[in-house]
Amino acid sequence: MKDLDKLPVLTFPPQEAPRQATKGQTTDPDTLARAIAALQSALEAEVAKPRPDPEPDLPASDWGQSNGAQDDSFTPLGAPTWRAGQGRAGQGASDAPKHPTQRRHTNGPATDRQTLARRITAIHLPRFAIERWQRWAAQQPDTPPQDVPMALAVEGHHGPVIYATNRAAEQVGVHIDARVVDARALIPDLRVEFGDLDGDTRALHRLMLWCRRWCPWTVVDGPNGLVMDTTGSDHLWGGEAAMLREIEERLAHLGLSANLATAPTHGAAWALARFGHVRHVAQAETLAPDVAPLPVRALRLKGDTILLLKRLGLKTIGDLAAVPRASLARRFSRAELVTNPLLRLDQMMGRLGEPVNAPDDPPRFAVQAQLAEPVQDPTPHLPALCRELCAGLDAAGFGARRITVTVYRTDGEVRHITVATARASRDPDHLLRLFDDKLERLDPGFGFDLITLGATVIEEVSVAQTRLDGSVDDGAELARLIDRLSARLGAKSVRVPDTVQSHVPERAQIDHPAMASAPKPADTLRDRPIRLFHPAEEIRVVYAVPEGPPAQFIWRRLTHRVIRFAGPERIAPEWWRDKPGTRLRDYYRIEDQTGKRFWIYRNGVLGDRRGETPRWFVHGVFG
Repeated sequence: MKDLDKLPVLTFPPQEAPRQATKGQTTDPDTLARAIAALQSALEAEVAKPRPDPEPDLPASDWGQSNGAQDDSFTPLGAPTWRAGQGRAGQGASDAPKHPTQRRHTNGPATDRQTLARRITAIHLPRFAIERWQRWAAQQPDTPPQDVPMALAVEGHHGPVIYATNRAAEQVGVHIDARVVDARALIPDLRVEFGDLDGDTRALHRLMLWCRRWCPWTVVDGPNGLVMDTTGSDHLWGGEAAMLREIEERLAHLGLSANLATAPTHGAAWALARFGHVRHVAQAETLAPDVAPLPVRALRLKGDTILLLKRLGLKTIGDLAAVPRASLARRFSRAELVTNPLLRLDQMMGRLGEPVNAPDDPPRFAVQAQLAEPVQDPTPHLPALCRELCAGLDAAGFGARRITVTVYRTDGEVRHITVATARASRDPDHLLRLFDDKLERLDPGFGFDLITLGATVIEEVSVAQTRLDGSVDDGAELARLIDRLSARLGAKSVRVPDTVQSHVPERAQIDHPAMASAPKPADTLRDRPIRLFHPAEEIRVVYAVPEGPPAQFIWRRLTHRVIRFAGPERIAPEWWRDKPGTRLRDYYRIEDQTGKRFWIYRNGVLGDRRGETPRWFVHGVFG
């Protein structure tokens, strides 16, 4: 505590032994009356003294004043420090008011001036996941129109739940965290796709690094937000209002809608970005009235705590701040941060520190060659640059996923050529080979005298021995083959299969560009054919049996007689994706008289009331 807040220390003189009254000694009544009169006159003179006026800089609507009652001069629920209205900056202990009634304290610990001097900018991306999916879907042939209700789902405890929605879905009543089955019951034409949580996390991390063009301290804030410590950076962009407009425009060019706010604390910026005005800028002196009308949800509390506060009639932050701190401390004294409204309120008002712990920038690797005179071809200089770059990557334990050759021409122009790898590599010969037939595309102009080779995308590489002879068999040869094919044919021309979580066979595997992720061994499903027909081809049953597959069928004008079979394997439709009335399937693995093996299924069963007589299809072949 500072000198202003210290309690007076009372010194007590040593107690003396009580004197024994002298025999015959009595108190004079006149002396006693004169002493009482002197005490009364001294008290009247003290009361008649003029009192100091209230300090003018104490806000009358401070949250610490509740019901007009006089606050105690000391509370054990927090150490009071300097606060605006309790004294001037630099006021010493001798200037502080001595009488307890002359000192007025607020509800809880006071605010630190140094904390409120910071400037924190919060960026809320309410539709980050769905806008990222829409950007990917725009490149597909079956892109849904904007007016079609669309939602992304993830697995929940009781089935898939809504993870993100577009504007059309929000307008018809679909909300996040609702079950997909309930949403489909309300909106039958709702289109549902599974969200990519890992991809969204990686994309948000890259966006966080991209935002460091405005300030060097940026942090990911939840699944759809960023926070930046812009203290001392706003003047580079013409002020805080101009900086917020610049950030919003740049994000709009990326196809992202954003809500922004700047405040002295992280909690206040987070709340104003989600519940405040457009591009809200809060100063230290206006922080309390700016956040007072916001709902208690703006304190970043869990749902149970928010529900409890609403039942108590505390619907806004101002209502919560007006309650005496001791009353709430008895209820939430041992609660953790996400369930403690007092701690969250202290963070918002700057009474409790909440620093922005920005992660370090990823390491950067680049080498250069300064030439004595301009040249026209960088090829003779690339081998040495590749060896030097790979030596640096090897020493740091990294590998390059993307490398760029940059040449600086004598006329001031700059030219780039970039190649990518399917997996992190630091093999100089392999990286050099990827530039074959690409350096010819460089326009040297009148020559260039500076060449740089940099690894723009890197990953950590761990070496592990997988064979007894000391070599490593981890698919490196396959990755090199993909790199060479992609460099010659294009990154989108080489695709690899990948498995996804789905019960329906044609949905359990998708193809994506090979350069999107490192190649991995094929994950073959048990008892599944290597080749699937899409769509499945219908067969004509010649001789059917009540149970099991048909004894004889015709497919592609050839008659096949079933010798042996295994099954059935029943696969139910995915009710969260398929339309109502979709029939289940019974799959069989059969072998005909020539030894060929097929994977056939019966679409539906008799008596399911979902169509006519069940039909048979060939879905794949083995071998």
